[in-house]
Amino acid sequence: MFLRQHIDRFVKLPDADWQLLLPHLQEKSLKKGQHFATEGKKAKTIAFVLEGSLRQFYTLEGEEKTTYFYFNNHLMSSYISCITGQPSCLTIESLSPCRLLVFGYDIMQDLYRHSQQWQLFGRLVAEYIAIGLEERMVGLLTLSPEQRYLQLLGSNKQKIIERIPQHYIANYLGITPVSLSRIRKRMYKK
Repeated sequence: MFLRQHIDRFVKLPDADWQLLLPHLQEKSLKKGQHFATEGKKAKTIAFVLEGSLRQFYTLEGEEKTTYFYFNNHLMSSYISCITGQPSCLTIESLSPCRLLVFGYDIMQDLYRHSQQWQLFGRLVAEYIAIGLEERMVGLLTLSPEQRYLQLLGSNKQKIIERIPQHYIANYLGITPVSLSRIRKRMYKK
């Protein structure tokens, strides 16, 4: 199962620990444009993307600010909402038809209480998220739009370039689609 392989990248779970989660997994489908998490609503679930692509964004003064994309074999959640019980500040929207494995955040909490390996997994995922957030923040604050685009091209995030519409990539980079087009044109000439 792909979810177990993904978890094994962080920590090897004994079969007994894996069996604690297995009965709680449910498959869910989303149509293009449907939300997995919605700004203003409390989030209570975690998902593993089996198939499809999704976009995470915040809305500021009516304008969407894309912060992340999810693809096959990604865990996703409105994590802060799950942890705090407060309404989500973000929306996660499907950009294509999606198949997900979902389970409740309360189940994750039970796993932490019953297993040191699950606790270790939770800590390592939180560290992974913290690293990603800091890298993203530093890039937005210290790099020019062209440098951010070059960084994206040189990263392990090729799925973004291959599968995401240009206007969402521009939004993710914090620029307009016209600016992205100009950057790409300049790069092509070099």
